[in-house]
Amino acid sequence: MPCKTRAWSRSSGGRVTGVPDNALGWLIGVARHKAVDRLRREAIRGAKEAASMRELDLDGSGLGPDAAPEPADPLSLVFLCCHPALDASVRVALTLRSVCGLSTAEIAAAFLVPEETMAKRLVRAKAKIREARIPFRVPGRAELPERLGAVLRVIYVLFTEGHMASRGDALVRGDLCDTAIWMARGVADLLPGEPEAMGLLALLLLTDARRAARTDDLGELVLLEDQDRGRWDRDMIAEGEAVLEAALRLGRPGPYQLHAAIAACHSTAPSAEATDWRQIALLYGELIRYEPTPVAEANRAVAVAMAEGPAAGLVILDALAHHPQLQRWAQLHIARAELLRRLGRDHEAAAAYRAALDLEPAAASRSFVTRRIRELAGG
Repeated sequence: MPCKTRAWSRSSGGRVTGVPDNALGWLIGVARHKAVDRLRREAIRGAKEAASMRELDLDGSGLGPDAAPEPADPLSLVFLCCHPALDASVRVALTLRSVCGLSTAEIAAAFLVPEETMAKRLVRAKAKIREARIPFRVPGRAELPERLGAVLRVIYVLFTEGHMASRGDALVRGDLCDTAIWMARGVADLLPGEPEAMGLLALLLLTDARRAARTDDLGELVLLEDQDRGRWDRDMIAEGEAVLEAALRLGRPGPYQLHAAIAACHSTAPSAEATDWRQIALLYGELIRYEPTPVAEANRAVAVAMAEGPAAGLVILDALAHHPQLQRWAQLHIARAELLRRLGRDHEAAAAYRAALDLEPAAASRSFVTRRIRELAGG
């Protein structure tokens, strides 16, 4: 009868080898230790993630030893990342990616550029940070004004993506809207007497007040003119108007105050028919002095169409239709299609709607456009 040898033994290096006598007990013990180790790792994971965020380590490279201690909240991170050594458009995009968590595709949609172009910009920005060893730290109060413009832009783009999502099934991403409003409040509190910070907060409040009425029970897009104004948040509107009035009294107008004034024209109108579109068109004309962008001009065209008739607005939109950036903006094609439909030019309207679909807008916009195409086809 062969003798039984011990199933495991200690090697010359001190390690235990072989199969233990009580394999089941050994496995249970190992599993228990593994579980304890995992709990310990989870307990410190938050601190490790905070350290990663502090370093903006998006590609595993880190920013080096000059990185600052972790700021107390995301708003501090936004001020930290909007470093004046970076180009304004790049610092906004990098902050949206690093702090706000927007994808490269979402940021590209906000800037109306191809995703590949935005990805290259972000890579170059991170390379510049590493090579120039730009010190990232929470700015002192004296440094906040020079970063204010970029910070407000970050908050505005974040809210815009939440208000009308460029990707996904939902038209509105309420989490992004709520975060942007929270940040706007923080900036207004941090820099009291800054009219543009107040203007941005007013704009976000007045716009987000319509959130509940912007989609129907099926999640379908409801146009502003068709919204149930009884579902608008009147308390939010009242607060937005009060903040805007306080900003305007400071006598230093700016683009966000003008945006807010346009939003106020909508929120104070008792009905779509009573909206003062001529005043809105004038406000857009003033806004273009601060923001001479094709998007602002396109929005003015819609206001002109509502005030003077679809043909007047279509002239402006047609002049913008070949702009390389606006060709990537589904809302331009939808706006043209709506005006063409009102003029009875159904064939051209359908083509414009299809051009919007080709840009793969969010699901709610796709559903609206598809419905319009069916209506034009008599289906």
